[in-house]
Amino acid sequence: MKPSNLKWRCVAVTAVASLAIGAALVSAASAADHGAAIERQEWSFAGFTGQYDRAQLQRGFQVFQQVCTACHGLKRVRFRNLAEPGGPQFPEEAVKALAAQWPYQVSGELDDQGNPVDRLPGLADQIIGPYKNDVQARAAQNGALPPDLSLIVKARTVESHAPWYSQWFYMLVDIVTGYQEGGADYLYALMTGYRDPPPAGVEVNPGMYYNVAFPGHQLAMPPPMSKDAVTEYQPEAGVKATLEQNAHDVTAFLAWASDPTLDARKRLGWQVMLYLLITTVLLYLVKKKIWSRIQH
Repeated sequence: MKPSNLKWRCVAVTAVASLAIGAALVSAASAADHGAAIERQEWSFAGFTGQYDRAQLQRGFQVFQQVCTACHGLKRVRFRNLAEPGGPQFPEEAVKALAAQWPYQVSGELDDQGNPVDRLPGLADQIIGPYKNDVQARAAQNGALPPDLSLIVKARTVESHAPWYSQWFYMLVDIVTGYQEGGADYLYALMTGYRDPPPAGVEVNPGMYYNVAFPGHQLAMPPPMSKDAVTEYQPEAGVKATLEQNAHDVTAFLAWASDPTLDARKRLGWQVMLYLLITTVLLYLVKKKIWSRIQH
């Protein structure tokens, strides 16, 4: 081998090795700065054929009502949606009673002086939280703003810490498997990721809480649930109330709130695929029939 060729081969090998080491260091730094790796959970609505579990959505709403409504609302979800197909599907009369007993009132029509008059919500009203506006929410939460949870699952996702040269492979796997549950996986990890006390050597700022899944690991939201304070289910629920089960159920409910037409959309998608398949076969047979009369 010529000395010049050997020289350039050594340069190429060194460059590739440097890139690999750099990618590994960047990946490790990213994992340290932006949160731990998020494990993928089993969801009934996952994949191309997944559908919501009605019983799980009902349990999830119970957790949302008893835990999340202390700070958050669902402005893009109305009470009547809780009784519609594809969701929790509570009886309509039960939803009417729920709306009438909701702890927060909505601003209704204006009085003679133009001031809004608060009233009890009805089926057509939004599922609101305790605050009228963002200013009031920040004042009550020491400057932190509790987000509306209507689209929280769609607004969050899982960060990939894989090296840059393997990203395409994981993206291809996600496309083939129809993976769209990154937001649900992240939200579940966030609710179960609080650690008290924090790891040794970690100093948490005043008013903050340590969370392994949150980027930066310091979160202003206190733990919404814990192993010692879980939302108890009815005996007929069929599952045991634990921190993990509460988090799993409320995450599924919030996934439905973010995408309430998922069941119907997937059913329609498979019907369209079947229609296109049958049409393709029929067109092929017609083509064979017509062109069979022509001598080649």
